[in-house]
Amino acid sequence: MYLRSADNSHSAPDIRASHWLNTQNPIALTELKGFVVVLHAFQMFCPGCVIHGIPQASVIHSLYKNDPVKVIGLHTVFEHHQVMSVDALEVFAHEYQLDFPIAVDRASANNPMPLTMQAYQMQGTPTLILIDKAGNLRLNHFGQLSDMLVGNMIGQLLMEL
Repeated sequence: MYLRSADNSHSAPDIRASHWLNTQNPIALTELKGFVVVLHAFQMFCPGCVIHGIPQASVIHSLYKNDPVKVIGLHTVFEHHQVMSVDALEVFAHEYQLDFPIAVDRASANNPMPLTMQAYQMQGTPTLILIDKAGNLRLNHFGQLSDMLVGNMIGQLLMEL
């Protein structure tokens, strides 16, 4: 798994959220130029998310808190819609001590896949998205990646001008 080259990347689509947790204002990716953005797409009932993805996002958020790195969770629901409410997500975030911003992906009127999930052409959850300091999409990975590999990729993006 490798990062796309800067020459072979394109601007990351913005997050289309219906609700935000852990932030007073919605976050636009255009406001985060100069930061490496780690976008972690998850669902509360996704075993891979709970066991691997969410802990990884939390560690990244903690380890890079003094660096130009922003971690954003994206709760993207494409199944079990009835039980994955914002209230349930708030309890989940509290119990798992998630203190990074979390966007609730906006539902689509005519597609079971939410809007941000569609815009990034995600295959499911967990999905890890890395966006460089210029706002370009450099990684879109469905499934798990080792912490060392992700840390290496974030380091590479931090070193770029």
